[in-house]
Amino acid sequence: MSQYRAHHVPTAGHTPDDDLTGYQVDATDGHVGKVSKYSRDLGPRFLVVHTGLWVLGKDVVIPSSAVLGIDHDARIVQLSRTKAQAKSAPAFDADTFLGDPRHRDQLGGRHGSGH
Repeated sequence: MSQYRAHHVPTAGHTPDDDLTGYQVDATDGHVGKVSKYSRDLGPRFLVVHTGLWVLGKDVVIPSSAVLGIDHDARIVQLSRTKAQAKSAPAFDADTFLGDPRHRDQLGGRHGSGH
């Protein structure tokens, strides 16, 4: 896990120009999902993670403060949360989050600590 900590920065280890879509997302206790295509739309403060199976899963919003680091070679994002914590994060709704920036601000206030 030390390789992830070395790459931790406040913007989840990426810049707005980086595209993390499709990166594997690992929690402290195992694989939780993949970075959704919507992450790029929300910017570096949040990750949208598709949890579960492709059809049966759901998209959740994870604040960048919950990211320990990113291994770009392996295409893995390491979270400081457990699988249960990640899966219980607020559900992502494209119409709500992309249509009204106030929802992002409220989400950041409630979940910005990453825990």
